[in-house]
Amino acid sequence: MTNHDEMTGPFDNDDVSYEGRPPYTSHGPTPFDGDLGTHQVTLRSPAELADALPYLLGYRPEDSIILVSLHDRGGRGRFGGRARLGIPTHSDDWAAVAQQLAHGLVTGGERRGARPEQIVAYLCQEPTKGETGQSVMERLQPLAHQLRVACGRLDVPVIEALCISDGRFWSYCCGGQGCCPDEGEPMGLPGTSVLAAAAAYAGIQVRGTLRELRARLMPLETAVAVEQEVALDTAGMSLVPRIFDETGRAEVADETIELAERLMHRLADTAPVPNPAAADRCDDDLLRADEAAALILGLQDRTTRDRAAEWMEGDEAGPALRLWRALARRCVGPYAEHAAAPLTLAGWVAWSTGDELEAREALAMALGADPDYLFARLLHQACNEGLDPESVRRCLRAERAERAERVGRSECAERSQRADREEPAECGGRAESDGHAERDARGGRVAQPEGEGHEPASEAPDVTTHPAVPPHPAALAPVSPSPHVPEQRRRRRTRSGASPLAATGEGQVPSPSGRRSRTPVADSARPSAADRGSTGPRTPGKPTAHRRDAHRVDAQEANAVRADGGTADGNSTTGDDLR
Repeated sequence: MTNHDEMTGPFDNDDVSYEGRPPYTSHGPTPFDGDLGTHQVTLRSPAELADALPYLLGYRPEDSIILVSLHDRGGRGRFGGRARLGIPTHSDDWAAVAQQLAHGLVTGGERRGARPEQIVAYLCQEPTKGETGQSVMERLQPLAHQLRVACGRLDVPVIEALCISDGRFWSYCCGGQGCCPDEGEPMGLPGTSVLAAAAAYAGIQVRGTLRELRARLMPLETAVAVEQEVALDTAGMSLVPRIFDETGRAEVADETIELAERLMHRLADTAPVPNPAAADRCDDDLLRADEAAALILGLQDRTTRDRAAEWMEGDEAGPALRLWRALARRCVGPYAEHAAAPLTLAGWVAWSTGDELEAREALAMALGADPDYLFARLLHQACNEGLDPESVRRCLRAERAERAERVGRSECAERSQRADREEPAECGGRAESDGHAERDARGGRVAQPEGEGHEPASEAPDVTTHPAVPPHPAALAPVSPSPHVPEQRRRRRTRSGASPLAATGEGQVPSPSGRRSRTPVADSARPSAADRGSTGPRTPGKPTAHRRDAHRVDAQEANAVRADGGTADGNSTTGDDLR
């Protein structure tokens, strides 16, 4: 049973109007007037009212209960909201269905500030084997009575109730004065009514039946169905375990979106086919069974499905709708409930592009496949209540932009980290070619004075750090103007050339034997914030007072070394002794 609680057709509420009359009276020639742009349309008989139904809905109804609201506008009942339900098989359900349909139409109008004043009811059903149109009319007469009672309880009278079957119509509101023959009145040829002519002039086309529309979304029953079921089984064995894994789930999501994009481009590159059935067969031929299986299973993850829902407008909408239809047709056999995802996406794209009819049918079929599918339920309710899909589009656009921004930041951070990893190696290569100055500066040491096998220094070296490699905390520690290091210890350190970190073990890499390596960290890797003694964030480009004092003292010591060629006690030293 399909529920269209507030259905609108190709004509707006002011397109067709009805010059009202007292309810439940015998009907004769009655005018139904309306405007289509600058043209006046008048429906003057129940036959024209019956023929106008497909143009009010936008399709030719079958097996349906339809209520159309009328609003009083200057003495005319202008057509408003439409509501439809399938006719229940069991007559015991008719009272509940009539109440549900009437309540939905009236309360829906009240929410919009346009409560119906009157209602026109239609019952459309074709005869089964052994039936005639007249027997169908008689069998559905109690249902028509239930509709009139349900609407009357809401203080909205049913002014006309028509049964349409086997090319004929009957009125349940006839007073029994012989105005309607028992065999019913024949309907006019399709497209010959006044409203049909006005619709053709306005370029409005009426679709086929709902059965034809649903056929575009129903599972395939050809030989392809067997191949597709095998492909779904095979794909499930490999994809389902990955989806349940946290890392694998993200990978499957990316693969699903990439595959969907490729297939959309493939569909967009094909020439359009005007006939719907032929167009669907063409789309089916463009999809391999393994591709369809991977997409169907990948879309079961609702985060992935939400990403796919972003293809909803512009040049993306058409190929996306064709792809979701094709995937819904591939949910064959035991995978019928998997169709909830592609059917919901098809309904969303159809609603977003203005096709409310297909949107309602697709969403209703999605709920039939999985009644608890929340996304379909929310969209179906919003579509039935006539809400603007733009609010949903804005949310999806914002999510798409935010994800693109996150990806951009992630790529930028990755490039920065890669540059940071590569830069120290390049700096080390330059230090070897340029001499010891840059390497010593990075380690916080000054140039060695004369007398230790080095070239005499012509000027004091710059005690600066490499911009990409911050100095080690030992290089920034304040020192005494005149070092008080025992001569024997000073000479031992000079002979060994060990790093000043060797005494404390900082910057050393433990060897397997438990002894520390003598490789300074400052010459090979960037020290962490903890190694630098940082206790909080620092302002870039503004050295702390501790660092400024250290640089100033280092410069003073360098000048003293350059002037004297040694320390205060006359012993030659290296830059290590100055720390």
